Amino acid sequence: MIYAFILWILCGAVIGIGRSVTSIELTLIIHAIAAPVFASLISRFYYKKYNYTSPISTAIVFMLFVMIMDAGLVAPVIEKSFDMFKSILGTWIPFLLIFISVYITGIFYNKRKEKLAWNKP
Repeated sequence: MIYAFILWILCGAVIGIGRSVTSIELTLIIHAIAAPVFASLISRFYYKKYNYTSPISTAIVFMLFVMIMDAGLVAPVIEKSFDMFKSILGTWIPFLLIFISVYITGIFYNKRKEKLAWNKP
């Protein structure tokens, strides 16, 4: 869960910094690119250190954590509106890309783990 929290913080930082230095449209594009990159890098640390859950389970947890934090904290407390969920580029595409990125990273690390297991004497 800590890894999903770190992902959420990094994505929030992209939005927060982006809003202060550029337009909301460019910020959302950068966020949509950064979210799966961050997700892949962070989940890589999880898979290398723990790898207790399947790629699909891990991807679901990461995505749901971000969604719940956005719906439970960002929208009602920070934005004071749920309008952010009307933006496909601002929420739904990053959610989907986070899921896909964590899932693919997990597939890669599980195949790598299996390959290493076969090479042990």
